[in-house]
Amino acid sequence: MGSQRLSSLEESLGNAYPHKFEVSMTLAQFHDEFGQLEAGQRSNTLVSVAGKVMHKRLEPDSTCYVLESVVGKLPAFVDHARVPKLGAEIERGDIVGVSGFASACHGELGISVEKLCLLAPCLRTLPEREGDSHTEQESWRPGKARDPSAYVLSDQEERYRNRVLDLIVNPDIKSVFAARTEAVNYIRTYMETSGVTEVNTGVLEQRSVANGFKTHHNQLNLDMVLRVSSDQLLQLIVSNFFGVYEIGKQFRNEEMSRTHNPEFTTCEMYKAYADYKDLMEMTEKLLSGLVMKITGGYKVYYHSDGYDSPPVVIDFTPPFRRVEVVKGLEEALGLKFPEDLASEQANEFLRETCSSKGVSCPPPLSTANLLSSLAGHFLEATSVSPTFIVDYPKRSTPFAKTHSSTPVLAEHFKLFVSKSQCRDPAEAQENSELHTLLEYGLPPCSGWACGIDRLVMLLTDSVDIKEVVLYPALKPAEDL
Repeated sequence: MGSQRLSSLEESLGNAYPHKFEVSMTLAQFHDEFGQLEAGQRSNTLVSVAGKVMHKRLEPDSTCYVLESVVGKLPAFVDHARVPKLGAEIERGDIVGVSGFASACHGELGISVEKLCLLAPCLRTLPEREGDSHTEQESWRPGKARDPSAYVLSDQEERYRNRVLDLIVNPDIKSVFAARTEAVNYIRTYMETSGVTEVNTGVLEQRSVANGFKTHHNQLNLDMVLRVSSDQLLQLIVSNFFGVYEIGKQFRNEEMSRTHNPEFTTCEMYKAYADYKDLMEMTEKLLSGLVMKITGGYKVYYHSDGYDSPPVVIDFTPPFRRVEVVKGLEEALGLKFPEDLASEQANEFLRETCSSKGVSCPPPLSTANLLSSLAGHFLEATSVSPTFIVDYPKRSTPFAKTHSSTPVLAEHFKLFVSKSQCRDPAEAQENSELHTLLEYGLPPCSGWACGIDRLVMLLTDSVDIKEVVLYPALKPAEDL
């Protein structure tokens, strides 16, 4: 079918793939430039745009082609009396270029076409939208609930394996990845205005890690691994940088799940002369501003328990809730904890509390592990809207500074949203080289790491991390 159509096009047009078409603006720029036209008005400026035909509305003397791209869509109105028809019918999926004038004469903003040019034919039949190929899907925007089961291409596995088709026929997916780009750009802008410098550090490292992706450097004859974190950022603070951050890939050769991908993107940041309270304030401003920028409000809908259950409403309105681990547990459990958390009495109390509440704790049954297990069950797992859980046990966060008033605790916070950890103060890997560098002098500083993939999942109501990764790692099709 595709070869027959191509032969027909070449016979009627001579060349179905022109070498060049001058585009004067994108579809998004067209809306920005002419969005203020009132009903019945028409611009006098000739412009040229291009896009993929995803709908067409047929009239006796005219046709409306709805052009789409990643950054928008635009109706192109073709008057057959003014614009000669192409030798072959334009099909859904074809890429066309049009020149004409912006017009609001058809009840909506579009372009009145003076010239129509086929740029690349679609030689495969695209799946139909629900109901009718002339019907446009209601637009979705980040922050709102999604329903992937209603997509034209709805089979999850097929969508991940054929992302090209997924992006063509499911406009929501284009919006998901546009939101990801916008989120990363917002973070960069925020960091720059905060005086934090973007850097790029090495992805290949010479270290021994149990869960690393291993490779070998032939020239240096070294066994190396893909990094699991960006340790070198802390070294730059020793080198007298005021603040540094990096947005990049990390790799962990571990399980794959709906929230874990072996290759993932983080933003990691360190800032000199700041403590964890400064960092919480900075994080609160960054996140609330980012959500407002991308969604137009502070509240987002998220199907935390899957699309078969109702979505929860996550409210990013500042200030975020702050909960101290010990005080929060006392309130949640209705118990008074011992004053001296370093005592044997406190350890015994926490063992009995875990046992009576049915909370399992991995060995060793230290006070730090017991407190962390209780916090995970009663505080972290109940935090839906953004919640800073602060002052964790010192032993559970060895690289955090000891709490100024309670030595058994650390000045450490984790930010939980929809029961999942979103941000965590960065922890350096313990190695002798780093300790040697720190002897040059490390100023008071704080840092955190943010999972970009999980952040975008929240913003776009994506319950599987593969939804926000353009080309995720998948099993070979024959192994399914």
